Amino acid sequence: MRRYLEELKDFTKKGDMLLLILCLIVAGFGLICIASATTAAKFEGNFRYIALQLLAICMGVVAYVLISCVDLDLLSEHRWLLVTFNCVLLLMLIPFGDDHGSGNRSWLNIPLLPFNIQPAEICKITYVIIMASVMSSHQNRISHPVSVIHMGMHLLALVGLNLALSSDMGVSLIFVFIFIGMTFAGGVSLWWFAAAIGCIAAAFPILWNFLDGYQRNRILILFDPSLDAAGTNERYHSIINLRSLTGGGLTGQGLFNGNRTQAGALYAQHTDYIFSSIGEELGFFGCVLIMLLELAIIARCFYVGVRCQDYMRRLVCFGAGSALMFQVMINVGMCIGVMPVIGLTLPLISYGASSVVTIFAMLGLVSGAHARPASQSHERYVQPFRG
Repeated sequence: MRRYLEELKDFTKKGDMLLLILCLIVAGFGLICIASATTAAKFEGNFRYIALQLLAICMGVVAYVLISCVDLDLLSEHRWLLVTFNCVLLLMLIPFGDDHGSGNRSWLNIPLLPFNIQPAEICKITYVIIMASVMSSHQNRISHPVSVIHMGMHLLALVGLNLALSSDMGVSLIFVFIFIGMTFAGGVSLWWFAAAIGCIAAAFPILWNFLDGYQRNRILILFDPSLDAAGTNERYHSIINLRSLTGGGLTGQGLFNGNRTQAGALYAQHTDYIFSSIGEELGFFGCVLIMLLELAIIARCFYVGVRCQDYMRRLVCFGAGSALMFQVMINVGMCIGVMPVIGLTLPLISYGASSVVTIFAMLGLVSGAHARPASQSHERYVQPFRG
């Protein structure tokens, strides 16, 4: 405990302040965009959205600082507690689950809390630590079948439980992308990736039958222009949001002045499709600015990871960066119509308390790796000198 308090005291000296500043800039920009996107009459005032998002940012900064000072080795040594925590958290969806009208029962609606919690978002943080711990234990034979099976079982268990309880494909795919990013950075043989691609291709016809009709159509419309050509069903929201994204030109129509945004005509214009709202009101330059800021955060995660001397800490940084990269890629991709709609927020920009707090917390792991790039676990077992 004394060591943790010392780390907390020295946070401004050792912690990754550049990463924190980048996060605050992006989150602040997102707060302005949310304020503009929620001024439409259908939101019945935007004060609640602004206040909750601001509260989430403040909670996120606290989480960033607190987690930055945690000894990653200590967490790694107790990874089965983290696995149990993930299971218990997801199982809470059975009594407290809420789908918010989306069809995915992925939010916890707990009485007395001012906002709902998405447990899978929290599980992203613990899963990164679990994966780093497992891979670190197999570091000397990372491509051995036993090692790969061990890593794969953790992924399948978490994804399977999340899908069974929430049906949320979006966050489940984030776990998969974290797995891919960390195993690639960890040195797993490329033959395993080739084998995995082959197995997925062979199993795709079977997996296709497990998808609901609307999920199949979300994929098919990317390749079949004749499917809902009139844009009255599956393509409706995508067409409207794409028109808004491109309707702002180079400089946009101005904040609080977007035609469709201020009319409330966009689908999920403050959450999943806020990038379309930004394109309409801030134009191409505003979208480019957002992308550059997001990429700066991702690049910082990878940069810290490359400089880490410790294998596990390096993996944690690449896991966090991979999660953010996938979210940005999918969110922007579905706004421009090249990715299926799977309901992922734009990191630190979209409205959503759970998403904001957990992203700050996950990046706190990166800050901790920056502060302590090498393992210090041996110090806990060294007896102090007694004269």
